[in-house]
Amino acid sequence: MTRQARDDLDTPLTDPVGRTLPEFPEPAPLASHGPARIIALCNQKGGVGKTTTTINLGAALAGYGRRVLIVDFDPQGAASVGLGTSPHELDRTVYNLLMERGADYREMVRPTSVDGLDLLPANIDLSAAEVQLVGEVARESVLGRVLRAAEEEYDVILVDCQPSLGLLTVNALTAAHGVLIPLECEFFALRGVALLIETVDKVRDRLNPRLQVDGILATMHDPRTLHSREVLARVHEAFGDQLLHTVIGRTVKFPDSSVAAEPITSYAPSHAGATAYRQLARELIARGDAA
Repeated sequence: MTRQARDDLDTPLTDPVGRTLPEFPEPAPLASHGPARIIALCNQKGGVGKTTTTINLGAALAGYGRRVLIVDFDPQGAASVGLGTSPHELDRTVYNLLMERGADYREMVRPTSVDGLDLLPANIDLSAAEVQLVGEVARESVLGRVLRAAEEEYDVILVDCQPSLGLLTVNALTAAHGVLIPLECEFFALRGVALLIETVDKVRDRLNPRLQVDGILATMHDPRTLHSREVLARVHEAFGDQLLHTVIGRTVKFPDSSVAAEPITSYAPSHAGATAYRQLARELIARGDAA
């Protein structure tokens, strides 16, 4: 081995903002399942990778032996479509679970093509829930109440929120143990993070004392562009270690896998995007933010 090769081995790996990259070992299998940690994926800006992250993080966690439930909590039903379900053909969805007293979540849950990964689907009916819940007692806590039974059956529940800070998102934050914030490496995406953090703080103070920010996940990062690098540096400067080490790069493989209705971990398992989401799963498990 050359001296240069030895030096390369001795040099610690760094993440895109220059921090030493810890080792995230492959997690040990679980002896039993549940209770679940509920993670809400939130950002009021659309197009930042919430649904992509929900699907691919869920698949990566399932690949490490976790039982995972994805709750599609967006009336657009993108997570449902991305996992091979046609929202317009569904008779019963998360909307029915919210609005029908005594409904059983098992009646709505659908298996996916990934072992250990289930889906609680949504469609446009969910848009009516925001209006109908306004008159309910403890309207911010409805999702948490209906997910209690599911918590015992799963290790992780990922809630894919709609791009707003309305009543549905507040329900997700009230039900959650943690919030994961996907953030596109673009200036206008950066501007809204402070408002979202403020909303998380209000929910923690008034409704859900256990809620914490599990991390900010940089998505659609292009290291070739100065703008992308500068945004990432500013996020790190503003939020410090809340910025996760894992960074998701921009690639056409994500929309390709969405069209195929598969997570990238099965559609292109050796691709850098699949590797990144497996690293994200290991990072969250290592931090104690996933089972």
